[in-house]
Amino acid sequence: MSSGIRATVEFDSPEVCPIASVSATTDSVVDSVSTSVVSTPESTSVTEFVVDTDHDPATLPVDPIFSYGNKHLYRIDHEDVSCPCSCLGEFGCPVDRYFARRGSLTVVFYAADYVELQTAIGALRDRFPGLDIKRLVRSPVGESPGDSVFVDRSKLTDRQFEVLQTAYERGYFDHPRRANATEIAAALDINQSTLREHLAAAQTKLLGDVLEDGS
Repeated sequence: MSSGIRATVEFDSPEVCPIASVSATTDSVVDSVSTSVVSTPESTSVTEFVVDTDHDPATLPVDPIFSYGNKHLYRIDHEDVSCPCSCLGEFGCPVDRYFARRGSLTVVFYAADYVELQTAIGALRDRFPGLDIKRLVRSPVGESPGDSVFVDRSKLTDRQFEVLQTAYERGYFDHPRRANATEIAAALDINQSTLREHLAAAQTKLLGDVLEDGS
């Protein structure tokens, strides 16, 4: 099996995509989405999605295809690269899943390698400055059943990183411990309560990358 990277990114503005705009207008979650993204500017990307709302479909800025009760199916033809999914199509990055939640847009897509990922992320950042990388996962290689998760250390403040690094280097996480909380706090010139707060915050941020499912 060839390696690849699955990326989960989020955009916090409804202006980035018609689907995000619809979810903001209807105050709803749109997660039933299918898309056909193409890799050439001359072609058209097509997206269809379902909105469960009693909002009048005729008032929304997209084309209604079918309605049944409060569920409405819409279709969008992307004739330019004005939204993230069609931007990804330029770089041959297939979209696995995306959904909008009351104006914010989350996109899960695949890149063949780190170079393709950097190129796509760079283009997305240029066009949509509100992009936030939520999760990066490398697919398993060969017969390995696991995957590799990219842990974003930039989530930590400088102080959180210093506290975590000092605790690790002095053996606070070893079993049995080579240093206790009193010793680590003294080395950092802070009290034990502050030490525990920094450690808890740092571990929560890093474990979020490891344990979240990326959906």
